[in-house]
Amino acid sequence: MPGIFLTVSAQADGSLTRRLADEVARLTCTVLRKEPDRTLVTVDYLPHEQWFIAGQSLAELGKNSFRLEVTVTDETNTREEKAAFLAQAFELLSAIIGNVHSHSNVHIVDCRATTYGYGGITQDRHYHESARG
Repeated sequence: MPGIFLTVSAQADGSLTRRLADEVARLTCTVLRKEPDRTLVTVDYLPHEQWFIAGQSLAELGKNSFRLEVTVTDETNTREEKAAFLAQAFELLSAIIGNVHSHSNVHIVDCRATTYGYGGITQDRHYHESARG
């Protein structure tokens, strides 16, 4: 169950939100082999004046930025899959948002299966229950 949390330097826009949510979920499910029906996506917006890189606001820098965090169950993806996802996510978001600062970033957070889950059940328990049939 990936949790996808995206923050973008922009004003809230419904059509942009839908596009970002759809595209990032699609990429996550494809590259990191996750199930779409178990995928959570949130998209938040932050004004350029409230986003700082190296002590300067994005408004001062004349740039856009994003921060993408994807939580996954630890040991479900290889190093190569994660590297491919980081590169492809940066490329995808840069193309959609445009004029992005090079310090826009992507984080994959590996969560232990016993400390992460949904529906009040850990990923570890979901795994063992599905293995039983």
